[in-house]
Amino acid sequence: MKYYLSSYEIGNETEKLKTLIPKGKIGYIPNARDFTGSDPERRAKRNEKDMGSLRELGLEVEMINLCDYFGKRNKLKNKLEELGAIFISGGNVFVLRQAMKLSALDEILEELRDRNDFLYAGYSAAGCVLAPSLKGMDIVDPLDTPYDEQKEILWDGLGFVDFRFMPHWDSNHPESAGIEKEIAYCKENNIPYQAIRDGEVIIIE
Repeated sequence: MKYYLSSYEIGNETEKLKTLIPKGKIGYIPNARDFTGSDPERRAKRNEKDMGSLRELGLEVEMINLCDYFGKRNKLKNKLEELGAIFISGGNVFVLRQAMKLSALDEILEELRDRNDFLYAGYSAAGCVLAPSLKGMDIVDPLDTPYDEQKEILWDGLGFVDFRFMPHWDSNHPESAGIEKEIAYCKENNIPYQAIRDGEVIIIE
């Protein structure tokens, strides 16, 4: 699996992003924004902005709401096989992790992990959830369990990278101050991390 991990929104490596997408299609996953109290109108505008940015690259974009796939593992797997790429929005990493578990996206991605023809892309929470553990990420993201099917906080990340992804570092973003505190947490606990500014992207091939 290849990775395109942006600090915020689509990032500044869009030409490279286009080359990483195997079929010219991508699934947009908005569930990190399912946090309690989220404004439906604001969320819809964000979804349209993100999907519009992807369409401007000439991509065929399909909304993949993980809530529609809770308990439907095979249906989701078939959809991802058809698309060959996903782009996950930012938001709350704990909410995203729960949605991944309930839809079995975590298990499906584990199966796709060794394949070179699938792209995992997204920003902020999308990169954060790849770490081995989510402990300490509540410095920035409130603990939240919006789904009736999952009321326990999941502290285990996907473990696909061996570092903490630190978006919004040294940026004009509301979470930048919190990221500095999370970096301090990583230093105190000897946790490897990579901090990037808004606009920057980490690409792993």
